[in-house]
Amino acid sequence: MELALLTVSFLALLAFGVPVSFALGLSCVLTYFYEGLPVATAMQSMVSGINAFSFLAVPFFILSGELMLHGGIADRILRFAQNAVGHFRGGLGLANAVACTLFGGVSGSPTADTSAMGGVVIPLMKREGYSAAYAVNVTTHSSLAGALMPTSTNMIIYALAAQGIAGTVHGHSVNGVSIGDLLFSGLIPVLWVLGLVLVAAYWQAVKFGFPKHADGTTAVTKFPGWYAVARSFVGALPGLFVILIILGCVAKGVATATEAAAIAVGYSLVLTTIVYRSMTFEKLFTALARAVKTTGVVLLLIGVSNMLRFQMAYLEIPDTIEHMLRDATTIPWLMLLYINVIQVFLGTFVDMAAHILITTPLFLPMAMHYGVGPVQFGIMLLLNCSLGLVHPPIGSVQFVGCAIGEVSIGETTKIAWPYYLAIFSAINIVTYVPSFSTWLPSLIGGHPVF
Repeated sequence: MELALLTVSFLALLAFGVPVSFALGLSCVLTYFYEGLPVATAMQSMVSGINAFSFLAVPFFILSGELMLHGGIADRILRFAQNAVGHFRGGLGLANAVACTLFGGVSGSPTADTSAMGGVVIPLMKREGYSAAYAVNVTTHSSLAGALMPTSTNMIIYALAAQGIAGTVHGHSVNGVSIGDLLFSGLIPVLWVLGLVLVAAYWQAVKFGFPKHADGTTAVTKFPGWYAVARSFVGALPGLFVILIILGCVAKGVATATEAAAIAVGYSLVLTTIVYRSMTFEKLFTALARAVKTTGVVLLLIGVSNMLRFQMAYLEIPDTIEHMLRDATTIPWLMLLYINVIQVFLGTFVDMAAHILITTPLFLPMAMHYGVGPVQFGIMLLLNCSLGLVHPPIGSVQFVGCAIGEVSIGETTKIAWPYYLAIFSAINIVTYVPSFSTWLPSLIGGHPVF
């Protein structure tokens, strides 16, 4: 009965338009009342969920991304991408994919990436003879790189959600996940996704004859020369350097992820105010206000998700789900496929941060039982959540892109299958080829990573 009350109340609140964090918290409190547990227990669970030094990395990463977003970094990255690949067929689409991937490493957020790059590139692509649906799909699917880059707040959230979850993987005892290992684990999958998105964008440009002018003719921009490429790269390099700062600090052990995030904020502020001189007082105020708002939403969600974790443990929900899946199959590869399918399905309905916080304690112990380590599972989870960001019915990132492109989500979905295939192939490779996500952090760290 308690599980039914928790589930039904949560879904009912969502149906009435209540934000996820409030719906989750209220449904948990209702269940506490029904069980006769003290309300103070719920508050203690909520406070203890966010009372961790490691969570300081979240507001720092958010603020760094907002400073870069409002500091003119996107324009410089786009200029470099256009000079590098803009002379190929569908060059502006290819440049868009490269620029979105690079800026995703700076912002750490698919939504921010789509808003920043899409606001500039999507209208430009439409004017240059590309369809709105094509422009939106290239932008939104390339922007998913932000979820796997070292500046990703969702990586930090996953690392904290995995704390205290212990198990044995290939004979090695594992407890939680190293944030340092996790930061490096997404780089190769990001390059794989970028490569396939470039292939899909080029193929569709050739198939549909993009860019297509009003008179039906097509044209390809001339290569501006290596000097222009080098010059634009130098202009974009300081903005991209924030990625190296975070990775370098963590890899060398000179700073924790939280301290590296604080350094990134200081660097972003100096870069945008002194070096580029593109940060005005109004833009700085906007960046700070958006960072405060986003941080509040994320921390509230983390707190109420900890209440939910307490409820799930109290009601033995993880054990119930595990028994259900084990009754369905005992074949490891099929079990992992079931987990991926469930994750993709949930990702289309639930916000990414909430998805990570809710499902990590459910599926990580099960995945570890079948030989998938917490680092590998983290990239699986982030990719599954990313696919949900661009897939109906919710598809929050896709809706942002469609709003910018002034096109329906149904029209973009009709030609989105090559981009879905790119993400789905990355999910399967990460799932069944562990070294795809663990080789680089193992090489950097000098120790086995699972």
